[in-house]
Amino acid sequence: MVNGESVLDGLVETAPRFLFFTGKGGVGKTSVASASAIALADRGRRVLLVSTDPASNLDEVLGIELESKPRPVPGVAGLDASNLDPLAAAAAYRERVVAPYRGLLPDSAIASIEEQLSGACTVEVAAFDEFTALLADPSATAGYDHVLFDTAPTGHTLRLLSLPGAWSEFIDASTLGVSCIGPLAGLTNQHESYRAAIVTLADTSRTVLILVARADPMALDEAARAARELADLGITNQRLVINGVFRTRESGDPLAQAIMNRNAAALASIPAALDQLPRDEVPLLAWTPVGREGLRALVSGVAPTGLRATPAPVRATTSLAEILDDLSARGRGLVMTMGKGGVGKTTLAVTVALELARRGHAVQLSTTDPAAHLSAVLGTESADAFANLVVHRIDPDEVTAAYTAEVLAEAGAGLEPSARAVLEEDLRSPCTAEIAVFRAFAHTVAAATDQIVVLDTAPTGHTLLLLDAARAYHREVNRQGGAVPPEVEALLDRLTDPDFTHVLVVTLPEATPVHEAAALQADLRRAGIDPAAWIINQSLFAASVTDPVLAARADAETHVIEEVLSRFATRVVLLPMLPDSPTGPAGIEALVSATLGVDA
Repeated sequence: MVNGESVLDGLVETAPRFLFFTGKGGVGKTSVASASAIALADRGRRVLLVSTDPASNLDEVLGIELESKPRPVPGVAGLDASNLDPLAAAAAYRERVVAPYRGLLPDSAIASIEEQLSGACTVEVAAFDEFTALLADPSATAGYDHVLFDTAPTGHTLRLLSLPGAWSEFIDASTLGVSCIGPLAGLTNQHESYRAAIVTLADTSRTVLILVARADPMALDEAARAARELADLGITNQRLVINGVFRTRESGDPLAQAIMNRNAAALASIPAALDQLPRDEVPLLAWTPVGREGLRALVSGVAPTGLRATPAPVRATTSLAEILDDLSARGRGLVMTMGKGGVGKTTLAVTVALELARRGHAVQLSTTDPAAHLSAVLGTESADAFANLVVHRIDPDEVTAAYTAEVLAEAGAGLEPSARAVLEEDLRSPCTAEIAVFRAFAHTVAAATDQIVVLDTAPTGHTLLLLDAARAYHREVNRQGGAVPPEVEALLDRLTDPDFTHVLVVTLPEATPVHEAAALQADLRRAGIDPAAWIINQSLFAASVTDPVLAARADAETHVIEEVLSRFATRVVLLPMLPDSPTGPAGIEALVSATLGVDA
């Protein structure tokens, strides 16, 4: 699939009108979606490429500054692109809902509606309105032969795609005119659009869902889960793209051989839900597929000229062992691994938890990530490896059921039947899960007052919504009549206390995840949270490689690592890519001992 052979031919030649690209974070959805869009445009089609990812990097991949309104991509005739802006969509949505009531209701009532429309759920629904406008309204995309959606990581995407059903059912059942996002008129106006979106998504002649994965067991397992859940939603026209498949003839490079063997083993045991899907494979490239020429080279398989960059001088400033020493000396507090999906947050969370438990500390390892890969990284023997390690997951279904029951028991006690019906109706809305998960998150954070809590957080966009919820949570709970637990009252103070909370920003030595990590850090700092350190994971530069593809990628990494050191962080850990995946106690120990030190 290199040396002149075309890549993605099967996908491009069979492309229907709507194409969705989704998958685990970090698998290359944006690169594959962008390359497919360019390939279609180069065949003379009119193409619109849209990102619905809150943490979109479409601008960087295409090399163009985008906005919500489509604009032409220079150098690619027939291709337009846009980024849906969730915050701008939420502002427009609020005004659409509130405007009809201005002058009719008292100012206090208007202010109350605006408060109800300030939560994370409103942002999600507003962004979905923009999405369905493109999907359900033929006039919105009348000038295009194909519309490609570069979607958010799988968990968010599945929620996005299930929203038409969730909100339609809620509107159908609602007779009382209230919801967690204000008057139901705002939703009812979109009801038919949501229904049309459901029909379009399930129409195999018009829509295909492209599951993008790596030749990695966890990425393939998540793609298989997505395939099954999408099929349950009626979206059965699916295709699989496996990105970054590596093959080498360099027998003297142990890491290259190990990577190739891992890829082959993963493909040989591909989950049944994926095995029967039409498949395209994209090889691991010696160049970063950004800009129109880099993306065209991905499709053609013909490498662009000038691959080998002159390495920049690089030195890490600390080691993972030193970070662990600092955390161990404190003996309590919250550790959060944060970053773009697919950069290794779970692996680092497990590493920190196991190592601190090995040193005798009471440790709770938890996740707010809907994908929940903790068990895969821990290994089968790890649960019993340390008596003082407790592992648990915040399960959205469980905590939502518990929260609903509690509100009905407390706020619903003694209510007249009509008033209780209002409360029950409100609790059936999709927003209730946001509140319940947030409360469980606050409870987990509170546990760090007398032990070490290591929290493997969800991909960046979901995490920021979770942290943002602290500002709207009190209003929403008070509106539903629930009590505000003391751990929620204390949450912001705990998150902004550097002696209590230690955020480890995890990234890869590539431009896009580094820049997304920098944006995450800026958002955290605006909230008063300063990261304790950056961890640059899976570095080829930090390993000894001789394979020409890996060596070219290693040289290119150094400029990105130097950017982190000079612009974004003073404490930086550089972790090499290892021949074996760091799972279980033995793998974790290898990862800690492989850290490059100060004089790297």
